[in-house]
Amino acid sequence: MATLALPRRKSKDYQDDHVTTPKERVFNVIIFIILFLFAITMVFPLIYMVATSFMTKNQILSGSLTIIPDPILIGKYSQVLQKGQFISGILNTIKVEIPVLLIGGFTSSLAAFAFAKMDFRGKNALFLALLATIMIPFAVVMIPQYVLFTKLHWTNSLAPLIIPGCFGNVSMIFFLRQNLYSIPSDLMDAAKIDGCNYFGIYWKIFLPLMKGALGTQLMLWFMFIWNDYLAPTIFLRSEKQWTLQVVIRSFNSYYAIQSDYALIMAASVIAMLPTLLLFFMFQRMIIQSIAISGIK
Repeated sequence: MATLALPRRKSKDYQDDHVTTPKERVFNVIIFIILFLFAITMVFPLIYMVATSFMTKNQILSGSLTIIPDPILIGKYSQVLQKGQFISGILNTIKVEIPVLLIGGFTSSLAAFAFAKMDFRGKNALFLALLATIMIPFAVVMIPQYVLFTKLHWTNSLAPLIIPGCFGNVSMIFFLRQNLYSIPSDLMDAAKIDGCNYFGIYWKIFLPLMKGALGTQLMLWFMFIWNDYLAPTIFLRSEKQWTLQVVIRSFNSYYAIQSDYALIMAASVIAMLPTLLLFFMFQRMIIQSIAISGIK
């Protein structure tokens, strides 16, 4: 009995297989070289800063560009850590970080929950007005803020850096609101039926569900506060209250006269390490959180 031979079906992988032409390969190589050169250009200042922190004064001032210290000196790092002003700057920055991230993160997530899951009159208009404040540069409001904080007698303390942040962060509210839109509202309706109030719904249901996005935004906020230079420079008068970046600025003013650039670079490397480590450890989570914010 004759059997009918069916035509052999091409696999999906075979159908999707694309053979690159020589012209496409040349184009890809050119694009790779261009991107590689741009990457080296971006990373080179960072590499040179780290290398300079291990160089001698003579090598730095020799006029020749090199990234290999000869000899390698590590004493500048111990000198930086022995300076009380540098340690005080780290402690003052931590004093700002802890209350702002804890209280500000709570208020931001609570506001995001209200804008995403609660219905009240003028919600959209209020959110747009809040979002519009992102477009206002800090240079526009820094003088009115300075006058206000001076009248409140806050300019000789860390209060101007802590208290405003405790009321929330507009960028965090926006990202968390977008994240909450991806969570079904049926959970809220079910909790209402069980007699749970709005704060209980936020605390017991939605806060655990958005802890990944909240943690990512807190890390980004931590990096911003850690690297903030302009606001502490304006609001902090006393050297005892200086944050880390202001202390490094003072190092640059004092030790640059002595041509001790290695110490300045060592201080900058130490100040950079926490944010750099956080980014490399959680970069995938940060990117995913930003991507999720654009779902709706």
